[in-house]
Amino acid sequence: MNAALKYDFRSDTVTRPSPGMRQAMAEAEVGDDVLGDDPTVKRLEARLADLLGKEAALFVPSGTQSNLIALMAHCGRGDEYIVGQQAHCYRWEGGGAAVLGSIQPQPLENQPDGTLSLEQIEKSIKPDDPHFARTRLLALENTIGGTVLPMEYVEAATTLARRHGLGCHLDGARVFNASVALGLPVGTLARPFDTVSVCLSKGLGTPVGSVLIGSSELIAKGRRLRKMLGGGLRQVGILAAAGLYALEHNVERLAEDHANAKALAQGLSQMPGLKVVAPPDTNIVFIDVPPQYAGAFAQHLERHGIAVTSSYGATRQRWVTHLDVDRHAVDAALGAAADFFSNQA
Repeated sequence: MNAALKYDFRSDTVTRPSPGMRQAMAEAEVGDDVLGDDPTVKRLEARLADLLGKEAALFVPSGTQSNLIALMAHCGRGDEYIVGQQAHCYRWEGGGAAVLGSIQPQPLENQPDGTLSLEQIEKSIKPDDPHFARTRLLALENTIGGTVLPMEYVEAATTLARRHGLGCHLDGARVFNASVALGLPVGTLARPFDTVSVCLSKGLGTPVGSVLIGSSELIAKGRRLRKMLGGGLRQVGILAAAGLYALEHNVERLAEDHANAKALAQGLSQMPGLKVVAPPDTNIVFIDVPPQYAGAFAQHLERHGIAVTSSYGATRQRWVTHLDVDRHAVDAALGAAADFFSNQA
């Protein structure tokens, strides 16, 4: 990390635990979670199962492991899951489902709003024929790229899946962002799914950890899979305490991140040549930068201590708001951007 870094917009994973969260971690009651003895882990798992309206939950080190456990709990060797091309559990998790689970992904193109075409989902479900992998699961993501899936769509997609006997998994790494944006209880968003993965270390601000929530049967399978995947942990109540603190203090404040993202998008859209790809639903803003400015603009931001995620030769940037970048940080970033473009011919 740049020693001169002032404002880190790269991701909401960069958040640092607050003093209150650190105190909760220091004071956590702990036990051996592999032996089922950690009371703080049990409280976190019970709390999230209750919030999402499911029977059970499983604390794991990462969202990648949580998604992999879910895919392997739903699917066996030679089975298939339907998923979006841009979905995290297909594109950004190292091919773990195929490598470790022998599960075939059937990726579909995401629509501009993050959804998958219902027609394409139905066409992709394989007949019961030994020539084909067995289609077992539909995996959706909410939010996806910061975009919220409409509840009407989620209901339609999961209803279609169940009509064909498929299970339904939600990568809900940022599902609390979706809940706050829609003004709906997180349990409402989780209800159509058999399993939901929730990340604690993004907008909720913990240092590490995710939780897989679902039926008792699937979570029991998941607990065995967690052990196989090397994810058994011991006195992990120290981390679970951070999750409990986050659920108590950091959910409603996600609305501040969303407001800051909207202000950021509005300000960047006023810069010559910059294009906001879509108005942000939550806390993620994508902008396209003209190729002739892209490299210099990225370097200018870095010199001003502003970190963003760039790709495609810095012509597309991702800015993410979170609890460690407030409105002052947004204003400072917009000031630096304005300074750059004021000096362009």
